Amino acid sequence: MTWLDLPDDTLFGLENLPYGVFSVGGAPERRAGVRVGDLVLDLTAAAAETAAAFAPLLTAGVLNPLLAAGPGVWREVRDSVREWLTEPRYADRLRPHLVPVAEVTTHLAFDVADYVDFYSSEHHALNAGRIFRPDAAELPPNWKHLPIAYHGRAGTVVVSGTPVVRPHGQRKPRNADAPAFGPSRRLDIEAEVGFVVGVPSTAGTRVSTADFAGHVFGVCLVNDWSARDIQAWESQPLGPFLGKSFGTSVSPWIVPLDALEHARVDGPPQDPEPFEYLRTSEKWGLDLALEIRLNGHVVSRPPFATQYWTAPQQLAHLTVNGASLRTGDLFASGTVTGPERDQRGSLLELSWGGREPLELPGGEKRTFLDDGDEVVITATAPGPAGRRIGFGEVRGTVVPG
Repeated sequence: MTWLDLPDDTLFGLENLPYGVFSVGGAPERRAGVRVGDLVLDLTAAAAETAAAFAPLLTAGVLNPLLAAGPGVWREVRDSVREWLTEPRYADRLRPHLVPVAEVTTHLAFDVADYVDFYSSEHHALNAGRIFRPDAAELPPNWKHLPIAYHGRAGTVVVSGTPVVRPHGQRKPRNADAPAFGPSRRLDIEAEVGFVVGVPSTAGTRVSTADFAGHVFGVCLVNDWSARDIQAWESQPLGPFLGKSFGTSVSPWIVPLDALEHARVDGPPQDPEPFEYLRTSEKWGLDLALEIRLNGHVVSRPPFATQYWTAPQQLAHLTVNGASLRTGDLFASGTVTGPERDQRGSLLELSWGGREPLELPGGEKRTFLDDGDEVVITATAPGPAGRRIGFGEVRGTVVPG
């Protein structure tokens, strides 16, 4: 029980307690915070008030010092916050450090070191193959042997609510004789789940699937904005570059791995059996229910549990060549898509490459995004005693380039 007055159905109860960074009233100072109900606990102030040993880790205006401290400290902070919010003796001391979430401005919670985006939904890969290469094999020959990924641009990862400027670049429709330059005409979304690295690794060493929870701090939501026309022309023969690097949005709240124990499930069967370094003995599929809204209307509900490659496998593959992890690394799942039409995680799939426009309430139609369109991605997961926990949202509005 908590001395806070929390609704029974809150997605941000004591079983969740996600971390973020916030400011209040236009003040420049950024503080670490924990979301609880419709409030934010000023974690920087609360740790100082209680003389917590970990207080110095929370004064940087980003979570990176806490991320680097490792699982022992992560558990200590989480246990302390739960104690503070349940023991009545802390109530009078901590109430001044609780701020309504409606009054805070959230910021990017951590300095992003590197950003890698995977391609791990079999349903998305199949759909993309059928849209772009109807006469080709359904999956690339390497797809079920390794988690495919591209290395993105860390400097353009932005927090939810940041406007997305329509990118310019070269594009060449299939029926055109030559490329043209201009704003993207096929601007898309990708609903994804991101994993935030805390503890770094040494260059030249591998991180095993068993060591996943020793390095990864928590989970957020990601929208990997994609200019499909720019991407299609530049990806011959290499992978995504300018079609992706203009912006990636992330949710402001990082849900710790410890909050997801009740969401852990087996991943889908893998055939052929992966190489030994990709094998796992623990359940690290996650039963997350995503929801995509376009201009306020639900257009898809992708299920994350259908992802073929799990996060520990992605991390193991990311480091198998000796590439090191750094505190603040972000790696994302790739588009989350389920087997049903209303579970597709991108407009590319929902409009089937633009050939089947998506109809919105009121008669509007979309193949790809118009200027002024707003996309909001949310997610929930099972918690203890039948409750659900939330991830907040990742929101972005398209503005002209």
